[in-house]
Amino acid sequence: MNIIILENVRRIAADVFGIDIEEITPQSSIDTIKSWDSLQHLSFVLALEQFYSFQFEPEDVEQMKSIEITVMTIEEKLLGKDIKP
Repeated sequence: MNIIILENVRRIAADVFGIDIEEITPQSSIDTIKSWDSLQHLSFVLALEQFYSFQFEPEDVEQMKSIEITVMTIEEKLLGKDIKP
């Protein structure tokens, strides 16, 4: 897991969810962060898209329900693994 991406995602999540960054680990998820509801999930995704200057596919957004999966999704997008022919 890329540490720089992880730290960026943690910082953005802390800002969007209104919690201390120390409370956010790779295992943090929609089930462990009280303020992570469907509306905040969209805000989180939009903040990530703005930060990284790309858009997620709808299926990516649906699966990004933990910090770890979010980091892995960003890594894949940055490596271009999701580019369709």
